[in-house]
Amino acid sequence: MKTETNDGRAGLLYGIGAYGMWGLVPLFWPLLKPAGAVEILAHRMVWSLAFVGLALLAVRRWSWIPELVRSPRKLGLITVAAAVITVNWGLYIWSVNTGHVVEASLGYFINPLVTIALGVLVLKERLRPAQWAAVGVGLSAVVVLAVGAGRPPWISLTLAFSFAVYGLVKKKVNLGGLESLAAETAVQFLPALGYLVWLGTTGGLAFGSHGAGHTALLAATGIVTAVPLVCFGAAAIRVPLSTLGLLQYLAPTFQFLLGVVYFHEEMPPERWAGFALVWLALTLLTWDALRTARRSRAAVAAAAAASPVEPLPVSPVTSAP
Repeated sequence: MKTETNDGRAGLLYGIGAYGMWGLVPLFWPLLKPAGAVEILAHRMVWSLAFVGLALLAVRRWSWIPELVRSPRKLGLITVAAAVITVNWGLYIWSVNTGHVVEASLGYFINPLVTIALGVLVLKERLRPAQWAAVGVGLSAVVVLAVGAGRPPWISLTLAFSFAVYGLVKKKVNLGGLESLAAETAVQFLPALGYLVWLGTTGGLAFGSHGAGHTALLAATGIVTAVPLVCFGAAAIRVPLSTLGLLQYLAPTFQFLLGVVYFHEEMPPERWAGFALVWLALTLLTWDALRTARRSRAAVAAAAAASPVEPLPVSPVTSAP
């Protein structure tokens, strides 16, 4: 029992660490200026593969590679995942470095709602009434934000949809966190490296041109990408999914607070109204998830209590000689 308690506590700390780092990452990307968003993205791909490769070398976890290579379907899905996460990473870096942190945070707030919508459209899942209500409130929030800003919140929607599709593809691939990141960055590596080489030949490469500190920060993009993922993987095997579902809101909450308090982005009334509707939708979603999990546990306990106890097998008795 004590071991389970310690594992749960460690898992909670790992989860808070993972989502906390993802929530505070908007503080990191501006440090990489004057490098542009595309160069930062390319460095993130190249250095992530280097870091993850070293991590896999340390734990000697290579057995998944031959199986992946022998599966054209999985290779295709990995390529799709790499393309989708490239869009997500690149847009997020650009958003932070051009003063759209709040709108980017909205993308990760509405991501659970988009994931549910994809489940209905792609996987033909059936929603409970509370989930339908949450999706409806989320759509209302998008309309309010679009009317208030005079344009759809395209940054938020693109981030939400790209990450939801990424999650859907990763679910079908069914690889571990480190392994999946290694495979995806392997797909990204050559185009990213080629772009950096081209920048170098045209004189537009920031890497190595602004001091050792700036160069080290660009190389650290691999660590910034991989470490939260490692913490998330450690949390996922130690805490229930319902707990992870609640922790996931830490990242966009931190991002939102940074956008408002640290970066001083504007929050007109219509934007507050849109965010309030999103938070209402997430409250409905969380309440429904917790209620469903509680009912499932109660049903399992009731079934276990009602099942008859199987008698222990009796060995045949033999007389002594």
